[in-house]
Amino acid sequence: MYWENELETLDRKNLEHLQVSRLKKTIQSATNSAYYGNLYRLMGLSADSIKSVSDIRKLPFTTKQNLRDNFPYGFLGLPQKELIRLHSSSGTTGNPTVIFHNRHDIDSWANLMARSLFCAGVRDTDVFQNICGYGLFTGGLGFQYGIERLGCLSIPAGAGNSPRQIKLMQDYGTTVIHAIPSYLNRLFEVFQEEGLDPRKDTKLHTFVIGAEPHTEEQRQRIEEMFGVKAYNSFGLSEMNGPGVAFECTYQNGLHIWEDAYIIEIINPDTLEPVADGEVGELVMTTLDREAMPLIRYRTRDLTRILPGDCPCGRTHVRLDRITGRSDDMFIVKGCNVFPMQIEGVLMKIAEVGADYLITLDTINGSDEMIIEVEVKKDWFNGDITRLDKLSRLISGQIRDEVLVKPIVKLVEPGSLPKSEGKAVRVKELRKALNS
Repeated sequence: MYWENELETLDRKNLEHLQVSRLKKTIQSATNSAYYGNLYRLMGLSADSIKSVSDIRKLPFTTKQNLRDNFPYGFLGLPQKELIRLHSSSGTTGNPTVIFHNRHDIDSWANLMARSLFCAGVRDTDVFQNICGYGLFTGGLGFQYGIERLGCLSIPAGAGNSPRQIKLMQDYGTTVIHAIPSYLNRLFEVFQEEGLDPRKDTKLHTFVIGAEPHTEEQRQRIEEMFGVKAYNSFGLSEMNGPGVAFECTYQNGLHIWEDAYIIEIINPDTLEPVADGEVGELVMTTLDREAMPLIRYRTRDLTRILPGDCPCGRTHVRLDRITGRSDDMFIVKGCNVFPMQIEGVLMKIAEVGADYLITLDTINGSDEMIIEVEVKKDWFNGDITRLDKLSRLISGQIRDEVLVKPIVKLVEPGSLPKSEGKAVRVKELRKALNS
């Protein structure tokens, strides 16, 4: 069964024909923006340059820095009066990345989310509890619109407050949950603390997990703890948010919706395409977004196209789970964090010394960000009360910037490791993702 049988099962020839048609329309829309309009005019490019999907390589890449440099409206393909929503990153030391939507875009996104949930076995008879932050973060509203389009009873619970989450599950008979994987470990602990067994004391049968990297072993552990099937989802705010690619019930890769996106896998160093099945950087082009189309956007996510056909009958290619990043961004508790964001906060605090070290580790089943901060010599004098106050100040300011509360440890100046004279900024101790 399919949400949209005709689109989800198109043969390759007709799917590529649809992509070319939509790509031409996307380019025409993009040239209305200040950024693409000026760039394509200088390069002599237009929709007429596209005769086949492979012709997309004639077009230049778009990067996150391009978005920041043209903040806020430089990528708009429509008049501002036609916009109805924006989503934004939390912001770095520079401009945040902002994506704008008109009514068509929100409608298209809702439909992609409904299609994604349907392919994972969610139906309109389900009670869907969305344990995800609402607001500028795309996960909350993205799922909310998809849930409603599919026809489920939605519980927009938001993040945190585990005892209340459990009560909502029991009061309303929740059957499906969306949450970040690391939170589910804590949620299970609260079930145990309250003397409850989610297998026996709830009606849960399906989890949708995403927004942060996780291993296959972590997914399997979640399934065992809760007695559910847990399906991987993939999205990024520049491509709307969630609903870009999703696992079907066969759980053998993420179907990426090729009627809405053209994907390329490139070598991040040479920028040339890699062979199918080879890991490279994912590059994406929107095909059904009017307000702010993005063309050949370098996601920096590393993945590969999985070979063969899926038994479910969907013809859209499948991506392997994300294996890492080609830049220095990392994801913790569902939030994108750049080391420079941390540095920007620390360097504004007079008591902080020259160096810091970010350690990403798994503690009691939950991803944590531990930041060791060198303190100036005259501050590191054994005054526990004063150091504790400084630690809490740093933790609070970093939480306000990146939306994740770190564990802050103050250390003596010069005590952090160096490599060839340079400070080591990030240490990854979480289990490496499966390829």
